[in-house]
Amino acid sequence: MQKKIWYRTILRSFVLTFIVVLFYLFIFIHIMQYEQQYDHANLVDGTYWVMTTITTVGYGDIVFTSSAGKFFSIVVQLSGIPVVFGLLFNLLISPLLEKNIRPSMPVKSPQNSSDHIIICGYNSLIETLVEELRENRVPYVVIEEEENAVKDLLNNSIDAVQGNLSDEQTFRNVRVEKASFVIVNRSDEMNANIILTVRTISDVNIIAIVEDTSNKKYMKYAGATSVISPKELFGRFIARKAADPFLRRLTGATEFFEGVSIVELPIYPKSPLQGKTIMEAAIRSRTGASVVGMWKSGVLSFDVGPDDVIKDSSVLLAVGTASQLSELRNLTQQTR
Repeated sequence: MQKKIWYRTILRSFVLTFIVVLFYLFIFIHIMQYEQQYDHANLVDGTYWVMTTITTVGYGDIVFTSSAGKFFSIVVQLSGIPVVFGLLFNLLISPLLEKNIRPSMPVKSPQNSSDHIIICGYNSLIETLVEELRENRVPYVVIEEEENAVKDLLNNSIDAVQGNLSDEQTFRNVRVEKASFVIVNRSDEMNANIILTVRTISDVNIIAIVEDTSNKKYMKYAGATSVISPKELFGRFIARKAADPFLRRLTGATEFFEGVSIVELPIYPKSPLQGKTIMEAAIRSRTGASVVGMWKSGVLSFDVGPDDVIKDSSVLLAVGTASQLSELRNLTQQTR
């Protein structure tokens, strides 16, 4: 849409400029005839004079001798400033310079991409998955619609492209026909649209992550191969809060993807994490696991910020490998 508006603006500007040039050419010929400079009173010399004057070049080989001609020359020169600098620079040169100076976001996967995983939407839940994929050298690509989101991912060395998730061309650009599977991880409504879009061009396996468990059937109807509800998975751990704090093996974990599990970890009274914010706890750097949710006063929240305080009544919902989650479990149970 923006491109169409830009093209229309360019077209209108050129049409207006063409009309102005013709108008000046008409006046030029008449003034030359008035001054009896009949050798220059033609279309070729007129076009030459108008273009050199309007661009403020003015070679001086064709000049007016009358006051009317000189005044006309001044008008043409002054009008050339907005025409040349306004049209040529603002509408043509400036956008081209900006495009070349500012690196464009990638929109395609390499031509040789195959057996890769396409991830639509990045958040803390996907963060651990991507970490595992990178460690196991499994090819993947994350699709985001916002340029800033793609830029942040690229700055963190995460393979990402920019694209409209409702556009078939976006998925052709990431070689969906050669992918091992697609993960859709946006809002339930958008997930359904993404699934329908992918299904029109490929029969690849699609894993849908839903927010509302009641929408699972609609994802299936849209064409999802499997549907996962983090809330449903996390909810299964509520009854396990009374697990023996001295138990060393990891219990209550549910495998989310291959090698990646989800587990609920209650905070015990003497845990060193108690009273610290998520940022101060530095769970990710200390254990490798990611906290994707937290029970606060009996309410499950997936909006966990760096300033959220971990209390003795908190229950962390974490994603990671078995070893990462075991490290985190030790922190939640460990005495200070």
